[in-house]
Amino acid sequence: MTTLHEHLAAWASAAQDRQPVADTIAAIATAARQLAGMIAQGPLAGDLGRVLGASNDGDGQKALDVYANTLFMDHLRAAPVAAVVSEESNDVVALDPNGVIAVAMDPLDGSNNIDFNAPMGTVFSLLPAVAAANPKASFLTPGSNQFAAGFVLYGPHTALVLTLKDGADIFTLDPAQGEFVLTRSKVRITPARREYAINASNARHWPLAIRAFIEECIAGRDGPRGVDYNTRWLGAVVSETFRVLMHGGIYLYPGDTRPGYHRGRLRLLYEVNPIALLIEQAGGTATDGYNRILDLKPGDLHEHAPLIFGSSDKVERVMELYAESVPQAGQRPLFAVRGLFKS
Repeated sequence: MTTLHEHLAAWASAAQDRQPVADTIAAIATAARQLAGMIAQGPLAGDLGRVLGASNDGDGQKALDVYANTLFMDHLRAAPVAAVVSEESNDVVALDPNGVIAVAMDPLDGSNNIDFNAPMGTVFSLLPAVAAANPKASFLTPGSNQFAAGFVLYGPHTALVLTLKDGADIFTLDPAQGEFVLTRSKVRITPARREYAINASNARHWPLAIRAFIEECIAGRDGPRGVDYNTRWLGAVVSETFRVLMHGGIYLYPGDTRPGYHRGRLRLLYEVNPIALLIEQAGGTATDGYNRILDLKPGDLHEHAPLIFGSSDKVERVMELYAESVPQAGQRPLFAVRGLFKS
């Protein structure tokens, strides 16, 4: 069985400029292994869910958020990383001035799940470090410029999902040997899965295109899609992404009419972009409703972006509904969207 270390070594041997990417991913994997051990202890490790202060997402910074952020920063200091943007930091954190990699990450996605023993994760994006007067320059670039991206899912087992822009691979942590082992290579998203993931409690705030698509799914075999659908919502985008990669379907976190949510809740730089790259590398599609995610250029380190991803046939249907009647900024809205109950 191939370990992550062996996989990275073989990949890096093909070109000299790949080694810094491999070294950075290895550092992230080492930190993730240690974080997985802490999470596995649960309450035995203390009150990991206690709120220590404010956070960028408004949910409060948990003790495990702080631990995860410190852990990853410590390991990245030993890697060829020039700078890091973290969900837990307001600004760029400078590391090695000679580093050639810029890392954007959410050290702990889904920290609200700590007390419920539900899935959590780490999301990361590797970009080329740019020598510029503005320390943000390396990060304010389209997601298509990523060297690599991935996430770690801390669930019943710990999985590291990685793309080096040559497909999406899944590595499973073997606790006995302390190694991530390749368990699924070149994952492809199946188009057949009849499943969607969305937070239905926000239905009254959704754009018309999202309402129409969900109406089609709810109508099942009696509606225009002609098949019954299941719905899922796990409360952590890493676990939703893992399920779509393994089984197909579609995930939707659109912008909506709630104050502060017109661009959704997820962060473009260190959540949306790495997930979009993984999804495309697995044969799926990722969009904000109008545009390919990887073509978007962040204007700010913590900028939000709507995210809709999964099986291409389903995502393309949502994009059709947006194109028919939902305006982008500055456009006049139409009266309705062509969906199940409107024409």
